[in-house]
Amino acid sequence: MKNSQAWFSNTDCKYYPCHDLEEMNCLFCFCPLYWFADCGGNYSLTKQEVKDCSGCLRPHKIVGYDEILDEISKRIRRRSTGEGADQEQQPETGH
Repeated sequence: MKNSQAWFSNTDCKYYPCHDLEEMNCLFCFCPLYWFADCGGNYSLTKQEVKDCSGCLRPHKIVGYDEILDEISKRIRRRSTGEGADQEQQPETGH
């Protein structure tokens, strides 16, 4: 796929490819939905209760860009209309 505002493949990255995909979108190398407890992705928790998203391909798939933007838009609309607050995961403290 050609690089665009919705797709970027960083083949020069020292971690590329970080997932076993034929075509990988690196635009959301760090998923913007990570901090949501109910992110919709395929993740597990470490012993320290930190998300391990290495099994999640959602942000790297061709449709991932649109899915993630749609999800962010839905969450913003819900908050702005007072339909409830999303539970957010606290940032890792390193302890």
